[in-house]
Amino acid sequence: MKKALLLKTTLALALATPLLASAESQLVTAGNAQAALDFRVIIPRVLFLGVGAGALTVPPVNNTSVNLVTFDYTTNPGAVGAGAGSPAAVITGAVVPVRVVGNNGQIVLTAATVGALSNGVPGETIPWTQITATSSLAALPSPVIPASGTGAGSNVTLSSGTKITDRTADWTFSYANTAVVPAGTYGAIVANNSRVTYTATMP
Repeated sequence: MKKALLLKTTLALALATPLLASAESQLVTAGNAQAALDFRVIIPRVLFLGVGAGALTVPPVNNTSVNLVTFDYTTNPGAVGAGAGSPAAVITGAVVPVRVVGNNGQIVLTAATVGALSNGVPGETIPWTQITATSSLAALPSPVIPASGTGAGSNVTLSSGTKITDRTADWTFSYANTAVVPAGTYGAIVANNSRVTYTATMP
């Protein structure tokens, strides 16, 4: 029993010795004693995209809430379809905060849909070309919403020409209202092709 305990103790000391020896030390009898430490900071690849209420959370966190942008003509029914040449009939002002953060090079944003907005009745739709967005910051443009599938990408301008991106902007959405369409609610919350999914890609 004693031999086994002695063997375990000897083994533990032998394993610990290299760790103890790796720390620098200096014993002097005159002058200054010096000992050095090396430091390292390990930064992982980070990519963050926030569109909506969770975009401005500091620090960035996962947020599963999806915001709803609504264009409502119930209080101005006479304006339906009067968008062409009638700016007052075009609803603008659905402002959505957006933030993109990355640390490994050029970030490209894309938008994707599964088809035109529908009111649930076959053949009654509003094409995504009727909905556009302008950005408060040219360096963080809103990608074009495609009719279906994934649309063309838009580059987010790098910060100071480095591999770092940290951009915040407001995207203001507008409904062009250039055609009279059948009555109904087009889109909804996860229904009637309502969702636009934005994706950020980075090397």
